[in-house]
Amino acid sequence: MRKYRSKHAGLIAACVALSALVCGGTAVADDLPYRHAAEPIGTVRQVYDGKLYPDLQVNTFRNIDRLFPTRTVRRGGEVSTLPVRELPFDDFRVVAGGASYDIYDILSLNRVSGLLIIQGGEVRFEKYLLGNDENTRWMSMSVVKSMTATLIAAAIRDGHIKSMDDPVVKYLPRFRGTAYDGVTVRHILQMASGVAWNETYTDPASDRRAMLEAQIAQKPGQILDLMAALPRAAEPGTRWNYSTGESQLAGALVAAATGRHVADYLSEKIWSRLGMQADANWWLESPDGLEVGGSGLSATLRDYARFGLFWLNDGVIDGERVVPEGWMAEATTPKVIGGRDVDYGYMFWPLHGRSYAAIGIFGQFIFVDPDNALVVAMWGAQSKSVGRAVVDEYEFFRALSAYFDQ
Repeated sequence: MRKYRSKHAGLIAACVALSALVCGGTAVADDLPYRHAAEPIGTVRQVYDGKLYPDLQVNTFRNIDRLFPTRTVRRGGEVSTLPVRELPFDDFRVVAGGASYDIYDILSLNRVSGLLIIQGGEVRFEKYLLGNDENTRWMSMSVVKSMTATLIAAAIRDGHIKSMDDPVVKYLPRFRGTAYDGVTVRHILQMASGVAWNETYTDPASDRRAMLEAQIAQKPGQILDLMAALPRAAEPGTRWNYSTGESQLAGALVAAATGRHVADYLSEKIWSRLGMQADANWWLESPDGLEVGGSGLSATLRDYARFGLFWLNDGVIDGERVVPEGWMAEATTPKVIGGRDVDYGYMFWPLHGRSYAAIGIFGQFIFVDPDNALVVAMWGAQSKSVGRAVVDEYEFFRALSAYFDQ
């Protein structure tokens, strides 16, 4: 079995494992029946409304491939080893809001359904809850935005996209004459297009819910039609406004520039080469249509963590660069938009120091701290999309960085 190579000295140690197993005795997920497949689930409207009882919500989050058609993101032939040297974490504490919490509080109060901490290339903590296990697939939600942005970087590296400052209409000519005429690739990645958008998940009248209804309709091109009809609210590059719709344009941009399905390009460039233990699946806007660029990828916890290791390794796999040199640092640092500091990169959230995260609603995270060679993959089943964590996750990640900064 191949080892995951990293630029950080000593990150990965050898691990003896059978070819059908990953380190720690985890069976390759694709070799087993998916044990959650027959569980009852809710609807996607109930998910966004936050109106699912806890048991049905959990079932739904690990079976989102049953909500919409999907395309498979194929893994490769080998599984990368993740050496295990677990810590008890009994002395770990987070101080937030004037209270102190331990690891048991974090898992319970924040309805964490899976937590994997890798530091120095070794698994230091791994726990599955709420009926999940190492072969469970779980939804990403907006975590996938950071993956889609990474595919744009790969397309730039491959020469499919010439420049971050290319106009979007160069690759998506259907947007000529719309509010996106004059918007660049960089504007899309920064969510600074100036195009009007209301992201409120729980408001049935919001643009985000209109996008969801277009996805439910499963008509080819309907989401992009929605985006093309939006008005301009500001000049491109002058205002930051978080928009899941922009990530749909980002996915469409990848497909148009590469001539590939987005899931296939993800598999070719990253998923099949990182030693993932399982195929992933990705929501489609319509049967055999475009992937939903801002949500709907479903994968195992360890494979999310492997993606975090790829980011930690500066977008390099086995010595081969997948994204342009320096892109990860640029993508994960705050920007100045319209003269204002914005804590957002290229569809990444900068945190403390050089750390950053890919973040999805209901408590989904891939956190990366380059200074401490730390990657955290965390699943959540919080009750609402608006954020119901008892313990601030940012403070949790900050405490983890401090814990390993010895």
